[in-house]
Amino acid sequence: MGVSKMFIVLGITFLVIGLVWQFIEKLPGDIVFKKGNTTFYFPIVTSIVISIVLSLVFYFIGKFK
Repeated sequence: MGVSKMFIVLGITFLVIGLVWQFIEKLPGDIVFKKGNTTFYFPIVTSIVISIVLSLVFYFIGKFK
């Protein structure tokens, strides 16, 4: 796979992620603890979604290489 095709795939991927990110501010299932003026936020569902997307991107990059 040429470098130009890889940049096209990455660009499209980032475009899709950016568009989805505008509509989903915080996914349900993320862990938030608030106590006093301290807030702990652990985005477990967001982390899983990002992991799946990156796995697919790297799979396709490896497949077309």
